[in-house]
Amino acid sequence: MDLRGYQHYREEALSTMTPGELLLLLYDELVKRLTQAELALDKQDYSLFNASVDRAVDIIHYLDDTLDRSYSISSELTRLYEFFCYELSRVKIGRNKTELERIKRMSSELRESFRSAEKSTSER
Repeated sequence: MDLRGYQHYREEALSTMTPGELLLLLYDELVKRLTQAELALDKQDYSLFNASVDRAVDIIHYLDDTLDRSYSISSELTRLYEFFCYELSRVKIGRNKTELERIKRMSSELRESFRSAEKSTSER
């Protein structure tokens, strides 16, 4: 399989996405990693669990780093992202599935909020 063609396609697809679409892609990846962490925890695959939680935290940090601070909602999102990271550090240490499920649910709800906002702005 020619990976260069796939890589070119992927780069092209990313370069043509709107900022809202890119944001949703990040949230999709965040929820995916949290789901992966849940499954790994169930299987007691702690190395995969740790890697999945670490990747989720990296995504959250990126989301926070790329916020446009000129909007007042940014400070609220920063606090929410800090909360997510704090809770995920606790989840990782305690291997707490209940808290992991809660953070995943909250991340999914936030993703849906952004999806709705993206949909309403694209319809205009």
